[in-house]
Amino acid sequence: MTSSPTRREQRPAPETRAGFAHFYAIAQRWMDSDVYRHMNNVVYYSFFDTAVNRYLIERGALDVERSPDVGLVVETQCRFFSPITFPAMVNVGLRVDHIGKSSLRYAIALFSDEADIASAQGHFVHVYVNRATNRPVPVPEAVKAAVLPLLRPKRASSPAG
Repeated sequence: MTSSPTRREQRPAPETRAGFAHFYAIAQRWMDSDVYRHMNNVVYYSFFDTAVNRYLIERGALDVERSPDVGLVVETQCRFFSPITFPAMVNVGLRVDHIGKSSLRYAIALFSDEADIASAQGHFVHVYVNRATNRPVPVPEAVKAAVLPLLRPKRASSPAG
């Protein structure tokens, strides 16, 4: 008989900065904190969205007014490990874990100030659709080219034991 993993065993450990390919620093605002002096949960998701779209816009892969095909968020997740409190600078780490036919899965982590361990981490899935028809389309070539540098680095194999 095998035992089921406990809740704690199932929870992933926070990642380090080394697991991410690109970073943005975003200033936390006073209003981002809740009554417990922690950054409010919705702000974490806002930082996810801001970092992904900023990255695509800066690389010419997204024109919010004219791109015929756009990525719609169909799934997000965030795990919280430690609070981020004002006036911390939030460093958002990005990588791409999967490029599918019509979708991309980003991994995102938030680091407080210069911390090496993520305060929160999660993922964000874009499914590309034609703006006019709202029907799925292949990930645009410009988007693929822009996100290739974010692809998850291959992890070193552990020595045979």
